[in-house]
Amino acid sequence: MSSTAPAVRGLNHLTLAVVDLDRSLAFYRDVLGVRLRALWPGGAYLEVGSLWLCLSVDPQAAHAVRGDYTHIAFDVAADAFAALAGRVAAVAPRWKDNRSEGESLYILDPDGHRIELHVGGLDSRLAAYRTNPPPGMVLFD
Repeated sequence: MSSTAPAVRGLNHLTLAVVDLDRSLAFYRDVLGVRLRALWPGGAYLEVGSLWLCLSVDPQAAHAVRGDYTHIAFDVAADAFAALAGRVAAVAPRWKDNRSEGESLYILDPDGHRIELHVGGLDSRLAAYRTNPPPGMVLFD
């Protein structure tokens, strides 16, 4: 792709299908501390840092099977991780144990979406891999 070709600029928004909007709001707003920006009978707009998160009521979400590694990772400040992770772990089931760089808690939201609370970013992850790369990984500048 040439440097003048149009390209995406980032993540615009993320929409999650939910069965029970009140239950999902209780999780995202009240447990995770996400800011509610708009609410209507079929959904809600929330703000997570610069991310626009949409919760959209969809009865089909009750039948969704989420068995792969696809997940949403939310950034958490290192000094806030323990308190937030403790609060969240008390109400949300875990789906994975952390085996990677940085503190992480892997939990399920009320509709079974796989969520990660994570300390660190791409730079810290790449720094860890520069020190100890997995077999076959190629790192670029």
